[in-house]
Amino acid sequence: MAARFMTEITYPFDRMVPEGSSVMEVAPGILWLRMPLPFVLNHVNLWLIKDGNGWSVIDTGVTWNKARELWREWLKKYPLTRQIVTHYHPDHVGLSGWLEQETGASLWMTQGEYLCGLALANDMRSYSIGAMVKLFRRHGLDDDRLNALKQRGNVYKKGFPLIPSTYRRIFDNDMITIGEHEWKVIVGYGHAPEHASFYCKERNVLISGDMLLPSISTNIPVKAANPYGNPLKDFLTSLRRYPDLPEDTLVLPSHGRPFIGIHLRVNQLEKHHQKRCEVLLDACSVPKTACDILPVLFERDIVDTHQCMFAMGESIAHMNYLEEQKKLVRIEGDPVRFVRS
Repeated sequence: MAARFMTEITYPFDRMVPEGSSVMEVAPGILWLRMPLPFVLNHVNLWLIKDGNGWSVIDTGVTWNKARELWREWLKKYPLTRQIVTHYHPDHVGLSGWLEQETGASLWMTQGEYLCGLALANDMRSYSIGAMVKLFRRHGLDDDRLNALKQRGNVYKKGFPLIPSTYRRIFDNDMITIGEHEWKVIVGYGHAPEHASFYCKERNVLISGDMLLPSISTNIPVKAANPYGNPLKDFLTSLRRYPDLPEDTLVLPSHGRPFIGIHLRVNQLEKHHQKRCEVLLDACSVPKTACDILPVLFERDIVDTHQCMFAMGESIAHMNYLEEQKKLVRIEGDPVRFVRS
């Protein structure tokens, strides 16, 4: 039976957001912390859940002085019992080592995310800056932008400089008890190796991380370690789990405002990527590199180095997706090109 969904996404907290060190209760015992980020995407949402005599936090923020200042204020009122992290990106896991030192709160996350973070922070082989540059060169990125990526260095390590030496591994479908309620782990793929979202049936609340955002589409990249991978297929397959949840689920995303309309949002994301694929196929009537189609997919020139990294990975992902569907043909060479079949 086809899923029925709302006609528009609703935001139960209107335009209210917590500012500075203030917090906002979004449900009894669940607090919203809005952590600033020193990037174009200027915030990440963190979630405190009452956990006995203390609080569990979902995600931590990236390592920089402003974030540490805010955490020092929050910790005066909200002692941490543990840190539960959705995925390896530094805005989500970056302060986990520092928070463990400050509070003793241990890190809980999936193994794929923990190991990926270790590999990136240590610039290991196929997870190194050099491997990323090699992949992007093979897909047509120009020397100026390649050099900018090399000169920028390992910014991941800057955002996640202190990695906890141990972690508590979580698995898909685990039930984690936090305070008086159980939260089901929902692992999703495509955006990250083993991204964990958390659903509480009793509260009808989903902490979605980056898998479901209310107004932007999460980045879905091919990585150098798996150059022929199909993360877009993995992401779209993962999305199909969310319509099993009630339509009136309160979704707490990592970026943007809490929202209701989970089925509609999944439908929007599926249509968004379908349209991007159609545009890409039109552009590939003649052979094109992943770099060639950046302005087609993103409808603008990508000049910012940080955004270029995301855009190239996602461009390759769309090429690989359409190749697996036999709608594009890969032409091996230097650079690699794709043409409509």
